[in-house]
Amino acid sequence: MLEVSELPTSMWSYPAWFDVVVHQFSNVDGADWVFFNIFYELEAEAVDWMSKFWNVRTIGPTVPSVFLDKRIQNDKDYGLHLFKPNVSACMSWPSGKPKDSVVYISFGSHASPGIEQSAELASALKETGVYFLWVVKETEKANLPNNFIEETTEKGLVVSWCPQLEVLSHDSVGCFLTHCGFNSVLEALSLGVPVLAMPIWTDQPTNAKHIEDVWGIGIRVRPDEEGTVRRETIKQCIAELVTEVGEKGKEIKKNSIKWKDLAKKAVDEGGRSDQNIDEFIAKLL
Repeated sequence: MLEVSELPTSMWSYPAWFDVVVHQFSNVDGADWVFFNIFYELEAEAVDWMSKFWNVRTIGPTVPSVFLDKRIQNDKDYGLHLFKPNVSACMSWPSGKPKDSVVYISFGSHASPGIEQSAELASALKETGVYFLWVVKETEKANLPNNFIEETTEKGLVVSWCPQLEVLSHDSVGCFLTHCGFNSVLEALSLGVPVLAMPIWTDQPTNAKHIEDVWGIGIRVRPDEEGTVRRETIKQCIAELVTEVGEKGKEIKKNSIKWKDLAKKAVDEGGRSDQNIDEFIAKLL
């Protein structure tokens, strides 16, 4: 059961965007194949139900091979970046940090936490004293509190963009604070990184619901009546997942590893996603 706040925001806040999304599937009944960038176990019940109407196949996660099955040696990235990542800084900074000690923060290419939310998050990071790597786009650096970057140089690094897969696969990263865009969620699942979910709009609230209540790989932060997640809430979640890992945090880490193993199995030779791709290619030939 989904609460109204857990539905995609396009269903109630952005009716024009809702029409755009729905229109994309207006001719789905005529499709020979319907592919999903997930692996079967992730949403088995939904896949089975949709398979009654369409020729549905799961072919994911379509994460570069180096980070999962390692069958394609040079398949290291997607080959496309909306922004230029600072690879050297992003990968050298976590090195030497204790295992699972760094909070990686990114709100993706389009979502923005805004000035008030950025201030609350910045305060939470300072007060916990946790190591952090925070992606803040150049257009949004003015949202940060004055002198925040200078005051946290010993504990954190703020960059305008970074190679996310490489960061998430680093041993020092113990938590991914994300807006819950589905690509980011899928990468966290594939690499076994616990998630601190801070959704903003579109499908993100629904993805956050699944992160906490369905897949059990993270914690959703709850905003107050003004729509802002306060620093105390963020601090409690960081403690549970990184600095003072409790029973819930241990269970989340266990679940994260379980889904990582299932993702790898799906795309590895003979896995369900691998078989589905082979079947499609065979049909074409």
